[in-house]
Amino acid sequence: MKKIITILLFAAALSSFGESTGYRDGVFIVNEDWYGHQNSTVNWISDDWEWSYRVFQQANEGKELGCTNQYGQIYGGKFYLIAKQEKDPGASVKGGRITVADARTMKCLYQSALIDPSGNQCDGRGCLGIDEHKLYISTSNGVWIFDTDNYKVNGMVEGTANPNGSDGKPNTDPSGSLYHGQCGSMVRVGNRVFVAHQSEGLLVVDPATDKVTDVLTMKPIYDRLPDPDNGKEKKMPGIGSVVLAKDGSVWISIARDIQGTGATLPYLMRVNPITLEQTVLEVPDGYYPPSNSWYAWTPDGFCASAKNNVLYWNGGSNSWFSGSKVFKYDIDRKEFSKIIDLDREAEEQGLDSKTRWSIYGCSMRVHPVTDRLYISLFHNFQNPTYKLRVTDADGETVKEVDMISNYWFPSLPVFPDNFAPEAHNPGEIVLDGSAPWSIPLQGLFTDSDSMESAIVVNVTGVSDPDAFSAVVENGNIVVMPVNLNGLQSGTINLKANSNGQLASMTLTVRFPSSGIDQIESEDAQTTYYTLDGQKLSSRPSTPGIYILRTPSSTSKIIVR
Repeated sequence: MKKIITILLFAAALSSFGESTGYRDGVFIVNEDWYGHQNSTVNWISDDWEWSYRVFQQANEGKELGCTNQYGQIYGGKFYLIAKQEKDPGASVKGGRITVADARTMKCLYQSALIDPSGNQCDGRGCLGIDEHKLYISTSNGVWIFDTDNYKVNGMVEGTANPNGSDGKPNTDPSGSLYHGQCGSMVRVGNRVFVAHQSEGLLVVDPATDKVTDVLTMKPIYDRLPDPDNGKEKKMPGIGSVVLAKDGSVWISIARDIQGTGATLPYLMRVNPITLEQTVLEVPDGYYPPSNSWYAWTPDGFCASAKNNVLYWNGGSNSWFSGSKVFKYDIDRKEFSKIIDLDREAEEQGLDSKTRWSIYGCSMRVHPVTDRLYISLFHNFQNPTYKLRVTDADGETVKEVDMISNYWFPSLPVFPDNFAPEAHNPGEIVLDGSAPWSIPLQGLFTDSDSMESAIVVNVTGVSDPDAFSAVVENGNIVVMPVNLNGLQSGTINLKANSNGQLASMTLTVRFPSSGIDQIESEDAQTTYYTLDGQKLSSRPSTPGIYILRTPSSTSKIIVR
């Protein structure tokens, strides 16, 4: 009787866990779970290293996720979970391809068995919050527009459809192919969304119109490849996945082909999100490029730090099962390094093929606050033994936590969004030179648990639209005169969206210019400072907003 009471009390504690803690201090792990036996699950590990299992089921009696749920994102206080199908063949409960839960309590807010409202097969892949009213869902057939206010799919992003049939040949029914023209990972930078499309390359989408504006192929990689010795036609490489780096650059991993074989090529590609310029980076000998998986689609282990300008990935000689090595690329230093080698660890510890550890699939991401890597480890596909390894930014183990026995097949760590964006108003800005005037966005808004490069800023209005206008373009607020007619100053209203949480700012600007270009003379008592108070040794030349101090005045200046 005592054992039964203990179990009941434990179950009760699990069911109330989210309500009592708010799922703030810890990490979610989204699991594919055991295909053919049960629907997908979500586990939670606290900062005290205590597991809570199947937290969605615990919070929602009688409800479950869909089948092979590969992706989750917390956006605007909601947890969006995207599954390939609505129900596992071995499950008794039908879940959904789309599940929306409260990110603090895991209470289910909405589920849908369909993504394509017409009823055609359209299996879920990933998702990306676009603004406070809209989410994109990538699928086996295109990217779909999800109304987050009314929980409704409002059509497909134009230009993202799957162009192939189930046999990989053109077909009038593009939903017939699950694995030949899929859309996968997505990132947003400013007013552009970048989508990995298996057969087309990198799609550039305008989120204001929900249309593809540009398509970047892998031709820069193709041009580097030698002609085949057997006389066969050289094949155009494909894209693996797309990642946003801390500095705002967009990075692509490379697949050897578009057929989903999982083979890789030893390159990375950097894309300038403003000019769309593509730069090829060769992965040197001794290192492997990021693995990819289009056939049994996963988000891939390719990811970036929010604290440092570095990329991480797992890679190996066999792309689909490259779970033994983790690599790091320092973008600023242009340095590759291997930070985890589980093969070497197994050899040092005398572990055999049954007891050695490997990374499962893509289950590796970087904590946006601590900068630690969260990595799911397992022995092999026939063994239900799993654990979580947490390392520092250089791969040194901080903690390992065992899990209860189950075929979890973890897919993705997801981190709570505990901080809203913050506004850092620089005070009155003196515009200099001739119009148009550009004010850098850098430093105006930050977020403690997200990249500044991922924050989307828009102008919501100006104090006198008959006198001047302002828009956000390419990382700047661009101010244009309409009819200043002697107007000395004005205000610009800004709204920032970071992970669906909002912040605002009213920016004051002064007309006409009295900036750095109008400083006619300087003496030993003229000093310059950054906005955070760092004194400079000379007149600044890097674009940005600075503080100018003289014996008689203090003002803000813009360097362009």
